[in-house]
Amino acid sequence: MKSANCLLVLILSWFACSCAYAQDRTRVPLVHDFTLEAKAAQELKVPILVLFSRRNCAFCDQVLKEFLVPMQHNTEYDTKVIMRRIDVGSSAKLRLASGKTTTPALFAKANNIYLTPTIKLFDAEGNELTEPLIGLTTPDYYGGFLDQRIDEALVKVRGK
Repeated sequence: MKSANCLLVLILSWFACSCAYAQDRTRVPLVHDFTLEAKAAQELKVPILVLFSRRNCAFCDQVLKEFLVPMQHNTEYDTKVIMRRIDVGSSAKLRLASGKTTTPALFAKANNIYLTPTIKLFDAEGNELTEPLIGLTTPDYYGGFLDQRIDEALVKVRGK
């Protein structure tokens, strides 16, 4: 009986961990711990896309609704990128890939984020892989610019 309980606990723990990495296709989650994203990115050999956004930013909402959330619905991106958000005004605790802690606001400042929305792509160690995509000046071309950066970052991560 005791071994059955241990097995059940082990199975439930595994399920909980695997669910933590499963993508919620209805939104792009806020990042709280980059060590988790870094581990998943390293295992999948994909970059981490970070949308730096601000509350009440209409352009940030537009990028999410018109580009990132639809990309989350497209399973092709499951093997290309991990998508997360940073609220540049937040003072919540944020664990970096290095294990050090900071806040989303300080992380944004350290990454020279002065305008939202800004998208940056990072590798599992936290290195920036491409030029950032700043603002939303050309919505007609934004999806193409975004795909171009994802593909460029993916090549760098996979070393091809």
